[in-house]
Amino acid sequence: MTTPAPQQVLRQLGEQGYVILENVLSPTVVDRLRQVVDDRMHRERVAPFVPTEAPEAVGDDQLESYLSESYTVSREELTRLLQRIRHTRAANHGTPWPVEPERVNKCFLHLPTLFDQDRSQRIWNLLTKGEEIADLVEHPEVLEIVRKVLGEDCILSDVSATSIGSGTDGGAWHVDVPLGQLPEPLPDFPLTTQNAWMLDDFTAENGATRIVPGSHLSRKKPTWSGGEMDGEVTLCGPAGSVAVWLSNTWHRSGPNTTDQPRRAILCYYCRSWVQPFTDYTQDLTAEQAAELSPTVRYLAGFGSRGLRRG
Repeated sequence: MTTPAPQQVLRQLGEQGYVILENVLSPTVVDRLRQVVDDRMHRERVAPFVPTEAPEAVGDDQLESYLSESYTVSREELTRLLQRIRHTRAANHGTPWPVEPERVNKCFLHLPTLFDQDRSQRIWNLLTKGEEIADLVEHPEVLEIVRKVLGEDCILSDVSATSIGSGTDGGAWHVDVPLGQLPEPLPDFPLTTQNAWMLDDFTAENGATRIVPGSHLSRKKPTWSGGEMDGEVTLCGPAGSVAVWLSNTWHRSGPNTTDQPRRAILCYYCRSWVQPFTDYTQDLTAEQAAELSPTVRYLAGFGSRGLRRG
């Protein structure tokens, strides 16, 4: 399939809120990325990150209820999730949030690594866990589009991977961080873009992302719930393709009725003045940062964050 011209891509993003670029990556690159993701997912299932215990605080029962009602997590994952939140809070001198859990900016809240009752999985902070990922972050064909939408000085908000497990029902309709915590009407321009690199064929049966075309123009947020929605489309494409959508476009992962997982790598970008989801300037080691290109270092936050001013 011929790659559409940049002007055509930008026109569709503006009108429909999404676009699919087919066969951007070669089968060899896709195979290698699958290996990286599968290996890391296995390692994190066998040995998940469980920090040392930290003190509970007033309101933790409300936080637990919010997490268990919002995400289809097992009791074991919920316990680890609360432990990660308490550990981070302790590292921040026990500073409480001034709002209830459902109003906390998702940048400040740990989210599940296992969901759909442990059948589906996320890897966070992927830029620090595989050197091949940096090539996706600065892929010229996609980065050009992102910069046209978000400005030449846009930065990377997060890189993660997802595996939507077999026999799962799909996720909840939403808009992306930080729009979920903003009041309506939402801004009439995108704050972020999501790029889903398809490691498997995306099909209507295996959990491919569902989109409501034009929903970004409503300046509203969908109700956090699953199920079919009027006008939705399924983002289908062969492995090696990339789906790009605007942060204010309504979307969710679809149900997977097959016997295989559906995997993707998500490169999430934001305007330079938006709080990124992950602070790579803290998470990348000096050695890792030195190996990155100047473009990826800037996107990761080096040279694009607030200064310590004397």
